[in-house]
Amino acid sequence: MDVFLWEGVSKTGGKRTGQMEGENLGHVLAQLRRQGLKEVKARKKPKKSTLFGSKKVTEMEIVVFTRQLATMVGSGLPLVSCFDLASKSADNPTVREVTQRVKQEIEAGSALTDALLKEPKMFDELFVNLVRAGEQSGILDTVLNRLAIYKEKAAALRAKVKSAMTYPIAVLVIAFVITGILMVFVVPAFADLFAGFGAQLPMPTRVIIALSRWTQSNWWLVILVIGAAKYAFDRAYRQSESFHFQMDRLSLRLPVFGMILRKSGVARFARTFSTMVAAGTPILESLENVAKTSGNRVMQQAIMNARTSISEGRTLTEPLEASGLFPPMVTQMIHIGESTGNLELMLQKIADFYEEEVDRAVDSLTALLEPIILVFLGTLIGGLVVAMYLPIFQMGSVIG
Repeated sequence: MDVFLWEGVSKTGGKRTGQMEGENLGHVLAQLRRQGLKEVKARKKPKKSTLFGSKKVTEMEIVVFTRQLATMVGSGLPLVSCFDLASKSADNPTVREVTQRVKQEIEAGSALTDALLKEPKMFDELFVNLVRAGEQSGILDTVLNRLAIYKEKAAALRAKVKSAMTYPIAVLVIAFVITGILMVFVVPAFADLFAGFGAQLPMPTRVIIALSRWTQSNWWLVILVIGAAKYAFDRAYRQSESFHFQMDRLSLRLPVFGMILRKSGVARFARTFSTMVAAGTPILESLENVAKTSGNRVMQQAIMNARTSISEGRTLTEPLEASGLFPPMVTQMIHIGESTGNLELMLQKIADFYEEEVDRAVDSLTALLEPIILVFLGTLIGGLVVAMYLPIFQMGSVIG
């Protein structure tokens, strides 16, 4: 989807400008005419360089903006003034541009949710739906505060899970780079030295030298295979729904890491669902949004099955239990919440508990991985060093 800059004349004769995502120019023009605009012109927005262009909006910047907006709305400021002040106080130029465009849309007569829908890179579907619910129920400032809390909790949870995954991957990459350097630069120097010995080298040394020579001759093939494998995986993950689903299923079955992903998924489900319920969003719409933000196709399918169950007059807990993804404690608490009318409170308690569980699991994993990684690196690098020094040790014993 490309972004198009447009301008036109409204039914009242006022000039309107803005931007819209669309498949092509014709699609955008048709959309604008359906909105009642006349004399419509549009052009594709030029893409800026990632180095010198607009900065990406971080999760914490959205949290800060949401808290500011909640405070200003709660104090009774008009929305136009709220977005004007938010724009002036933003450090990120992208945030300034987005808030200014939203302000202009509101000034031109658009509803807040309609204006936010035109900025999907900063305001996702969940954000817009919660704002809509807050507007309709007259508690926009309360909903915005809940939304800021939700974003903070979600960002903290995502950072925890990311750190658990990043640490071992980073160590493996470093080990791969160090091994490559040794194979390409250090081992050949030893091989030249051993060439003048005139005796058969030990088996470990011969194997390492053979691997070094192969690496020197075929390093480009190694890089090509790794690059091609990564490209093929990324492409299949993005474009093949079945492959994406199977990879998400596999990730939940991984030892240790799967448990962390499962617990973080339950925490995200409970936190998002409780936020939607607290905002007064209907259950079916809430579950649809919860499914979209689950971050895992298997979890998404389980939540959508629960939505179907409710739409057919059954309970929420039955399909959640059947999925095998939600522990009995979670389904029992949800059942109690449904029965007593305290679903929001029960979901908050579930979210708090499992966020703490993820914290503990990540800390335990880090403590467990540190000695394993030290042993792995010591064995790998130490094995290379010993293999290279074995002929020297043998020569020293012969001379002795």
